[in-house]
Amino acid sequence: MELHNLKPAKGAIKGTKRVGRGEGSKKGGTSTRGHNGQKSRSGYSKKIGFEGGQQPLQRRVPKFGFTNPNRVEYNGVNLDTIQALVDSKKLKGTIVQQDLMDNGLVQKNDLVKILGRGELTAKLDITVNAFSASAIAAIEKAGGTATVLEK
Repeated sequence: MELHNLKPAKGAIKGTKRVGRGEGSKKGGTSTRGHNGQKSRSGYSKKIGFEGGQQPLQRRVPKFGFTNPNRVEYNGVNLDTIQALVDSKKLKGTIVQQDLMDNGLVQKNDLVKILGRGELTAKLDITVNAFSASAIAAIEKAGGTATVLEK
């Protein structure tokens, strides 16, 4: 056996169904597409959500609500999470957004807000986009500083 005479095992390759090649082939005439109608034509594709002419679900269900295009959404990080990272020696001293990204707390383009859940015992200088009032109080009580980034 050599590379030029390799072939698959007998019965492994099945022939394709050749349709529309005359009545003698048993697949002539309608070519396995049933009878006339939209689905029998070439190039047919139905719309997403098409329900056979019935009013589709996305048009039956009413629209409601409002999405404010000017909303500023922050990714919140709590003090207890930061304290846990300080305890495990993953964070220390000054903290910026890059440090939070390295520890998987925020993504690259997120706006970060420090929230006040939990206790903070380490003295930290934190610089992010926003702070809650309770977070600022806890950081300053521990002897650190809370600096808001300019927008």
